[in-house]
Amino acid sequence: MSTAQTPLLFTPLKLRELTLKNRLCLSPMCTYGAQDGMAGDWHLVHLGQYALGGWGIVFVEATAVEERGRITYGDVGLWKDAQIAPLKRVTQFLRQHGAAPAIQLAHAGRKSSTARPWHGMGILKDADAKARGENPWKTVSSTPDLMDDTWHEPHALSTDELKGIVESWRAAARRAREADFDIVEVHCAHGYLMHQFLSPLINKRNDAYGGDIAGRMRLPLEVAEAVRGEWPKDKPVFVRISSIDGMDGGWTIEDSVTFSKELKARGIDVIDCSSGGVVGSATARAVPRFFGFQVPFAETVRKGAGMKTMAVGLIVDPEHAENILQTGQADIIAVAREALVDPYWAHHAARALSPELMTYADWNKEYQFWLDKREPVMRKLRAEGNARA
Repeated sequence: MSTAQTPLLFTPLKLRELTLKNRLCLSPMCTYGAQDGMAGDWHLVHLGQYALGGWGIVFVEATAVEERGRITYGDVGLWKDAQIAPLKRVTQFLRQHGAAPAIQLAHAGRKSSTARPWHGMGILKDADAKARGENPWKTVSSTPDLMDDTWHEPHALSTDELKGIVESWRAAARRAREADFDIVEVHCAHGYLMHQFLSPLINKRNDAYGGDIAGRMRLPLEVAEAVRGEWPKDKPVFVRISSIDGMDGGWTIEDSVTFSKELKARGIDVIDCSSGGVVGSATARAVPRFFGFQVPFAETVRKGAGMKTMAVGLIVDPEHAENILQTGQADIIAVAREALVDPYWAHHAARALSPELMTYADWNKEYQFWLDKREPVMRKLRAEGNARA
């Protein structure tokens, strides 16, 4: 229970039988540092620093459920059993240091077969094959429409093939369970495969998986059911959505509320409310940017669907994060790029919101002793207004 000295941001939150130590989440962010879908030392150190930094949830980046569902050759994957053990190293470290390990399962669909950002981010071409041995592969989607005139032409998945897509998500969820994650998230946002079925701007099918919103939701809901069915009943499942497409004739916030109600009925616990990305990169600016620009979406879905939401998008100040929770706009705060700037943002936020505490009790013991020992000196120097030499 929140007290005057304990901000809501740093009170525990129970999701099914999982209790989070606070309401802060490291948002899933692609780093494109894997080899053959395998998490390596980079992922252990990169993600491990956030557990040391005090985050309640630490998400592994978008993790491909099929090899052809990768965005790039550098994506983490869970399309084969060999990829379980490297990720289990990560989950064990995160949990040991107080964070709930989480993973986002994804399929890029027609946005697959691209170069890493520092290699241009466009579609893979012969030059990429010659330079790095990265050959392009055939992509899939709801329809054969190109994202734009320069993009790959995807294969439109048949209804029989969609059964295989659902099974690939189910199998990846099973592997995530064996890798000992506490939370799994289904990626239905940013123009990737599930979004390619949801958005009327992309999905022009005239079968049971297209047409009205019920048809366009069919595959994502089947995937959500498969993941929820494979996931332990005592652990939560999240779904990330693009709350709006931000383009005329696209997916709307009203659609998101409808979709979220259907997800809730299928046992989904939290809606992670992002936006945009239906065309272009996942961070394409279809939606105007300002601090907390996606928070109103989380609030609308929370109230409209009657379920927990996670707010994300340019939340960079502790006071802002706390206010979002206090005003009932969301239940969890996800931070992305600002966490790259400061992996210890969570610890620093706790001290900023409760300066009277001035304690390092929540820091890992290898740091805590020395920082507590230094603190009286720092307080004395601050009180005296000592100038730095």
